[in-house]
Amino acid sequence: MRFEEFLAGHPVFRVDELPGYGGNEWTRKATLAYHSKRGHIFRVRRGLYAAVPRGASAETCPVDPYLLASRLAPDAVLAYHTALEVHGRAHSVFERFSYLTGRDTRPLEFRSLRFKGVRPPAALRRKRKQDFGVENVDRSGLPVRVTGLERTLVDVLDRPDLGGGWEEIWRSLESVEFFDVEKVARYALLLGNATTAAKTGYFLEGHREELMIEDVHLAKLRRVRPKSPHYMGRPNGGKGRFVSEWNLVVPEEVAERSWEETR
Repeated sequence: MRFEEFLAGHPVFRVDELPGYGGNEWTRKATLAYHSKRGHIFRVRRGLYAAVPRGASAETCPVDPYLLASRLAPDAVLAYHTALEVHGRAHSVFERFSYLTGRDTRPLEFRSLRFKGVRPPAALRRKRKQDFGVENVDRSGLPVRVTGLERTLVDVLDRPDLGGGWEEIWRSLESVEFFDVEKVARYALLLGNATTAAKTGYFLEGHREELMIEDVHLAKLRRVRPKSPHYMGRPNGGKGRFVSEWNLVVPEEVAERSWEETR
């Protein structure tokens, strides 16, 4: 494959994705240097490049941030709020992007955007289940790995700091018409975190009718809820409401859905 043909199908690429990557290193470096000098590509960071469309400049040409995030590590999986955006379910669009990776990666600032790698939950690593609920989606003709909606629901409840905060999480998840609730419960249990299981159960119970939640799903989560009251998130001085069924102290803004008052 000629390099120009490769670029046509790879608007963002890692060096290890180049045809003949295992071949002559000098030739590879020379090819990258030549096309960089001609303005056909530019380096985003070491080992990662973006193509420049004909007639555009490296300084201003658009770069798909989701495709970029998906290439920041060979094992990258778009997750948390970024996954909601990819699935078209985020209430708001952020300039921060999260991806899962088992490798040590430095945060990246590109133009006004920020990218951060996050380690998969420790329970998944121990059980070798890092790929549970991971899907492939097409983006500009390239496969992008992203957590599915069922896993993303649990992940943003587990890490609200990566989900955009409670209002953003609730409004985003409520835009989803259907979840495989059995899969949601299985993943929540797989994480082995009582508080996360309780948060998942609390959300599902609050949407019984819309999501057609059955008692059997809630019972599985209720069995592993915390034995003593746990905060739904880090206490920040705000008011909370104790929900005995889940042994959760729920932030008042969530219990009251205070954001609806400003609509």
